[in-house]
Amino acid sequence: MSTLERLAADDLRQVVAAYRDALRSHQEQINRLNVYPVPDGDTGTNMALTLESVVAELEGADADMASTCKAVSHGSLMGARGNSGVILSQILRGLATTLGEFDDGDGRRWADALTAAAEAAYGAVMKPVEGTILTVAREGAAGAATRADDDGELVDVLVAGRDSAAEALARTPDLLPVLKEAGVVDAGGAGLLLLFDVLLNTVDGRPVPEPELVDAPAMVTGHDAPEDHDHDDVSELRYEVMYFLEAPDEAVPAFKDVWAGIGDSIVVVGGDGIWNCHIHTDDIGAAIEAAVECGRPRQIRVTDLIEQVEEERWVREAETDDDEPPSDPVPTAVVAVCSGDGIRRIFHSLGTRGVVLGGQTMNPSTAQLVEAAEQVPGGEVIILPNNKNIIPVAEQVDGQSAKTVRVVATRGVAEGFASLLAYDPESSADDNAAAMAEAAAAVVAGEVTRAVRDSSCDVGPISEGDYLGVGPSGIRAVEGDLAEAAIGLLDAIVTDEHEILTVIEGEGATAGTTRHITQWLEDHRPDVEAEIHHGGQPLYPYYFGIE
Repeated sequence: MSTLERLAADDLRQVVAAYRDALRSHQEQINRLNVYPVPDGDTGTNMALTLESVVAELEGADADMASTCKAVSHGSLMGARGNSGVILSQILRGLATTLGEFDDGDGRRWADALTAAAEAAYGAVMKPVEGTILTVAREGAAGAATRADDDGELVDVLVAGRDSAAEALARTPDLLPVLKEAGVVDAGGAGLLLLFDVLLNTVDGRPVPEPELVDAPAMVTGHDAPEDHDHDDVSELRYEVMYFLEAPDEAVPAFKDVWAGIGDSIVVVGGDGIWNCHIHTDDIGAAIEAAVECGRPRQIRVTDLIEQVEEERWVREAETDDDEPPSDPVPTAVVAVCSGDGIRRIFHSLGTRGVVLGGQTMNPSTAQLVEAAEQVPGGEVIILPNNKNIIPVAEQVDGQSAKTVRVVATRGVAEGFASLLAYDPESSADDNAAAMAEAAAAVVAGEVTRAVRDSSCDVGPISEGDYLGVGPSGIRAVEGDLAEAAIGLLDAIVTDEHEILTVIEGEGATAGTTRHITQWLEDHRPDVEAEIHHGGQPLYPYYFGIE
């Protein structure tokens, strides 16, 4: 192909679609660059989802440059996901604002657009951190501007920008100690570098690099981090809160001031009455109340960052395990979603042919479930989502798969185990779905976890560090001792009419605590038999299933 000297609206649309595709193909590689605690646990995924929104917005926009840039700006604002996605949206909006004033863009205009993009990204962050996507954006823009000042052609400007961005990305571990400790570069910066690669591919056909899967970095936690680690550099707060805020522009500075007192990794972008807001905080209520005081929040999303990191660790470890499910072909095969090597082995032992790794904060995509359904050795497929958040995604698989796929709407691991007791691989998916759903519904599920902050519930006050026994109707026990919390929960949900208590041990469970539980069962529910399994799940020392 001949080298382009200017990029018009059609070219920009091609760049956006190709950038989306590149982020999708590199998504797992970028995700694996993450270290904890960082502002975003799924950087590649969130950047790709942001571009998906831009592509969708472009489909309904007019073909001229002004309309194209307006769609890029609006689509990126409304579709931004996570800290990295919100910052990327500002980079795209900065590009669009500059380019939208012209019919096309040469080297000088693209250099100016990249500079505006970097400035917009820095302006959106209350406490900019060097060694992140911000550094890569700024250095890439500076390199492009220097070449444009020397009257460089478009391709020369983009090459200079790409080279400067790549050099900045390589230096990010020197600027952010947590990256050097984990032996990786910044994930968001790596995602942004792909934009330069895609631009050069569009301008003169240079190939976009193929993804090279990297080893997941060592997870850095508050306990493992060096004592001299700068806690202002990277968020160590528990929750990520995001929402759209409908509020007058003049109210936003005061809103930002409130947020500055309750968290960090704060990004607030938008204008004309609609704002995309992101914060890391330990106080979810205060983060939302700040919005209510000045406007109306909507599409509120809350992510438990610690749980996300722990679950990622278990998924990563499970991926290296060579335990295999049954492989003999059957009329109806089962696919289960779970994390924890012990839980996965139990599913395999109960006849599950396929496992998709994931759970509460790592919901698998429809595509992953479709792939699993297609690969298992069965003409028809049952999916056990084992989490209420995954059920709607699982229900999309039948329409996307060549096989007949049915979903048994299991909301937890205990229900998934119980449903498999009614599984008949020789029966149809429809017959299995009915029988397995009935078996799952007969289970009373419970779990024990630990409070991360002071609170209260119907049982009484909760202090940070208390063990919580959670049943179908909510918290049923609050205790400072793990065994007492487990027993308090079981006392509330196990009756003399039950026959079997399945105990699934996770991280934090001990042989002594389990024995304490089973001894209580013998003394107070003598007709109920206990079955003990090691699941290895994080954050929940015990899962219970009562039948």
